Amino acid sequence: QVQLVESGGGSVQPGGSMRLSCTIRGSGYYSIGWIRQAPGKQREGVSCIAAANDNTYYSDSVVGRFTIIRDSRGTTIHLQMHNLNPEVRGVYYCAEDLGERYNTRVSFGFCRLDYWGQGKQVTISS
Repeated sequence: QVQLVESGGGSVQPGGSMRLSCTIRGSGYYSIGWIRQAPGKQREGVSCIAAANDNTYYSDSVVGRFTIIRDSRGTTIHLQMHNLNPEVRGVYYCAEDLGERYNTRVSFGFCRLDYWGQGKQVTISS
């Protein structure tokens, strides 16, 4: 059974930092990353990392402030977020490309993310 188990999230003040983590169980993947769902907005791809070569992609809204990394076994990824502002708040979903297209796919850059975790709330508030 494929599982994406997310941790982290919560509330932070503007300008603060936060880390999200995602542990992958039961599957390999071609790429894996994060998708954000903000209130009243469409889903937005945030960042992903490719399994074959660790290439990364970041959306314009987070480039230079967020970093995505994988552990050496590729079973856990982290999204380190710095200088947070209210524009990046929302529910962050870990999602992966299993090589099959699902109707949940979100595409951005080279990322094609279909299979999602449960999501973690990120709130930026003073």
